[in-house]
Amino acid sequence: MAVRNGRSQGRLIVVSNRVALPDQTATGGLASAMRAALQERGGVWFGWSGKVARQAGGEVHRQTDGQVEYATMDLSRTDHDDFYDGFANRTLWPLLHYRPDLVDYDRKHLAGYLRVNNLFAEQLISLIGPNDLVWINDYHLIPLAAMLRERGVRNRIGFFLHTPLPAASLLIALPRHLELLETLASYDLVGLHTPRDQRALQEYFLYEVGATMRRDGRIRTPEGRNFRAEVFPIGIDTAAVAEWASHADEHEEIHDLRQSLEGRALIIGVDRLDYSKGLPERFHAYARLLERSPQLHRKVSFLQIAPTSRGGVPEYRQIRRELERMAGHINGEYAAPDWVPIRYVNNSYPHSLLSGYYRSARVGLVTPLRDGMNLVAKEYVASQDPEDPGVLVLSRFAGAAQELRDALLVNPADTEEVAEALGIALEMSLHERRVRWRRMMDVLEKQDVTAWRNAFLRRLAE
Repeated sequence: MAVRNGRSQGRLIVVSNRVALPDQTATGGLASAMRAALQERGGVWFGWSGKVARQAGGEVHRQTDGQVEYATMDLSRTDHDDFYDGFANRTLWPLLHYRPDLVDYDRKHLAGYLRVNNLFAEQLISLIGPNDLVWINDYHLIPLAAMLRERGVRNRIGFFLHTPLPAASLLIALPRHLELLETLASYDLVGLHTPRDQRALQEYFLYEVGATMRRDGRIRTPEGRNFRAEVFPIGIDTAAVAEWASHADEHEEIHDLRQSLEGRALIIGVDRLDYSKGLPERFHAYARLLERSPQLHRKVSFLQIAPTSRGGVPEYRQIRRELERMAGHINGEYAAPDWVPIRYVNNSYPHSLLSGYYRSARVGLVTPLRDGMNLVAKEYVASQDPEDPGVLVLSRFAGAAQELRDALLVNPADTEEVAEALGIALEMSLHERRVRWRRMMDVLEKQDVTAWRNAFLRRLAE
């Protein structure tokens, strides 16, 4: 079915691997931003239902909430294992996070990845109307626009990559990389978090695909396809996070945490359990802080919240065992009957509660080895008490470091540097904490998640 652009504004079609359904409460700022955009102009949110069925490509499940239609489809066990656990999370994820040593490439997994993207394309055809804008999200769905173009879709299609993008020298390590990455030219607009990611994509197309840069900033492929690759750093719902944090005292859990600290300073880390987050390095740095600063014993505690994910991938099971061992070792080395140096938990918590934990912490420790943006860093800043804010210690290799220049920026692999930054953060004067926090908060208020999605959609529609 050919779909052609017209003059009137169409709806918004959002496509992502998972869909935040209206009856699901545990959603973050990204889900809220997508819903708001869909509600403003009407549209469809399409993706995987999260369910594994006996057979894929069957019925599309639909439900409506106001002007928004939610459409989801099930995956078969084979498709899920090849597409999601296989190529997406065992091949693309480590590659995009600068870990070629962990890339597990299997032709069967690539075939499953392409097969599921084709299933998405088949189902999307009937949902896209004339003049609709199509916004496809993340590394699970890189070739989807090319498959829609093959079926005659001529609408404007945008893509946003929520992960980092490594340099061409790493990307070419992926077998059959051209077959996959060249399909990005089928989009009208590719959005990335940082100028570094943008340069990586431009250089890949220039030196591997043989594309040229046009004067207007577009990339032109040898086949004559033109597209833009531009920077749109994602934000958070700054006002909502600040509001939740200001009411943190209403939660019994926050009261219990503060009582348990007995006046000790709290360092907090909140990350999905993943090798890209630099968690073992973080534990080493905290242990080094305790080793070099005995005066801090009994005066500081470290809370690491690390919800488990992707339990079917061996590397994730391995890092969980490693962190459990390290936490036990640190506590065994330094704990006293009335003090536990490190509290390590694998539970997840709603954003309204997390904001209270952030607000209770003197230091936010966010040290991924690589991250597209890292919204935890921004949520920590937005959660602080303006009268007595904490200090953010942030990895230079998180996208957020490009904006939050008043954090204490560190190399997460440098144990001494991170330990030193933690010491500085714990001793920082109230005046300096307030100045640094205010500058970072100004950025978050100006460049929140609503400004992000409006900027992307405005550019896509031009």
